[in-house]
Amino acid sequence: MEPKDQTPLAIDSVDSPEFTHFTRSLSRSSVIGLDAEWKPLRSHESTFPTVSLLQIACRLSVDGESSVFLLDLLAIPLRSIYPLLRDVFVSPGILKLGFRFKQDLAYLSSTFCSQDCDPGFDRVEPFLDITSIYNYLQHKQQGRKIPKQNKSLATICEEVLGISLSKELQCSDWSHRPLTEEQKAYAAADAHCLLEIFNVFQINVIKEGTSFHNVTELGFSYMDLGLKEILEKPSNCDKIVRTKFCEASEIVRATTCELSQRIPTVRKKVSTLSYMNTIPLDDSLLYIVRKYGDKIVLKESDRKPKTSKKKGKRKSSEVLICKERRLESIDDWQGPPPWDLSLGGNGFPKFLCDVMVEGLAKHLRCVGIDAAVPHSKKPETRDLIDQAHREKRVLLTRDAKLLRHEYLIKNQIYRVKNLLKNEQLLEVIETFQLKVSEDQLMSRCTKCNGKFIQKPLSTEEAVEAAKGFQVIPNCLFDKNLQFWQCMDCNQLYWEIPTGLNNVYKLGMHFYKQWGEWGNVRMEYVVNGTQYHNAVQKFIDVCKLNE
Repeated sequence: MEPKDQTPLAIDSVDSPEFTHFTRSLSRSSVIGLDAEWKPLRSHESTFPTVSLLQIACRLSVDGESSVFLLDLLAIPLRSIYPLLRDVFVSPGILKLGFRFKQDLAYLSSTFCSQDCDPGFDRVEPFLDITSIYNYLQHKQQGRKIPKQNKSLATICEEVLGISLSKELQCSDWSHRPLTEEQKAYAAADAHCLLEIFNVFQINVIKEGTSFHNVTELGFSYMDLGLKEILEKPSNCDKIVRTKFCEASEIVRATTCELSQRIPTVRKKVSTLSYMNTIPLDDSLLYIVRKYGDKIVLKESDRKPKTSKKKGKRKSSEVLICKERRLESIDDWQGPPPWDLSLGGNGFPKFLCDVMVEGLAKHLRCVGIDAAVPHSKKPETRDLIDQAHREKRVLLTRDAKLLRHEYLIKNQIYRVKNLLKNEQLLEVIETFQLKVSEDQLMSRCTKCNGKFIQKPLSTEEAVEAAKGFQVIPNCLFDKNLQFWQCMDCNQLYWEIPTGLNNVYKLGMHFYKQWGEWGNVRMEYVVNGTQYHNAVQKFIDVCKLNE
């Protein structure tokens, strides 16, 4: 499934209505997702890249209402937004979410410092990394402690939300203006999915059965203790000191409880914007911050680019030009492919898409073409070549380094030149002169590449077939739908005659009703995407009507 549609609001001026909407949304948000984009630098550069875009997704309500804002840091004078962002990053009333955001923060700080916004940014708190959330959910699902895993954001989205998060635009030129609509959608999805993953996490924390009514006691139940009692009983002192995000004023109030009503709560020094009145964290968020909250702190060494101490010989421009020309000559498809009848093949095209073009594999499957993916998440080059040779497939990649091994499997490696999946699909169809017809569309399982059974199942037959591994929502029973089952992985698909957003909301409603994480996989609920719309999409992409 594709990510839920989230139309972002682009901001290129502090005088725009969008910026006003942004500041209001921040004041209503207790949870935000952070991400940043920049133009990748060559490996030998000794400076941090300039951040071009800052994405901030604001959760406006616990029901899922949210807005995503794209701050164009190349257009907005950075000094005009520096105080606001500095406050947001350290506001105790806003929980910040991110995915390996420390590097983003270092680049952001460098970018702002370059425009006299000293000292830049040195911390984000309270903060929660999506990787920590994923490890928690994995532990809950498997019922035992498992080693921490370094999964990509796309993989986490696939496993937690059941959605496919495309990363093909990650290395595009984010400094070029105007940004394409695809870039805006990509940037918005990256930030918005952080909120969706956190929503699943919060539901699970609540279902643990923890009572949040006494959450204040968790942190500040020792205010009635006098200073003498605190000093005489180290255990009491420890409990106060160990309380995360405890204001210094609360400790003062603890020493003079009879005067506590006369001493106002002191805001942290960094929160200087009087108009930034955020909604207080509710009990469950307070509990999450205290138990799972973290922070990002940049040390002085983090603010400086790391330079390699190895002094390798610089290659001459002539050598580099020769190398590029050699790769270009390999880039062009020579043929014939292994399925060619002249080589003893059966005439049916077969491809192997490496991890760099894994999204292309699903697109090829949607138009009925056999497209496999590597057996492991991080395959060795030799494993890819062996699989392609053994299964008589053409290996599709965007990794120029793989072309060096072309001699091992002649005419079985092709480097895809385009970035976008639709354009990659067209490129492969045209390069290999593939024949695609309308009756082939949606004839393969996008999950495993298997073929569907010939006859569709009724609702009753689908329910019986799904027992033990997939759940058919009760609300679909009276819809007179047809179901298709993959003959390899047994995954069931069905048609939904409504919009994709409604399908997603149906899935979320179903998930919340049925409880524990792992019992219901979201991807099974939302796999019922619009069949007819999907068919029409690929009719247009493949230009079948022309």
